[in-house]
Amino acid sequence: MLDLTPEEFSKEVEDKVETMGDGYIEAILSLCDEYSVEPEFASKLLSKSIVERLHDEGLDLNMIPKTAKLPV
Repeated sequence: MLDLTPEEFSKEVEDKVETMGDGYIEAILSLCDEYSVEPEFASKLLSKSIVERLHDEGLDLNMIPKTAKLPV
């Protein structure tokens, strides 16, 4: 079982992104392997800002469909 708080896990994700130079998806999956936890469990530990960055990364990689936006 993982003995990290959500704040500590999110900090480790940020550190991993900086050191690896990869994206958030790779950093989170790497930490899941390192701590032997499922990504579904790790998703509960992510901060709102990391979830937003994950969403943006998914859009950039065409993993998430883009939604139409109304011109404002």
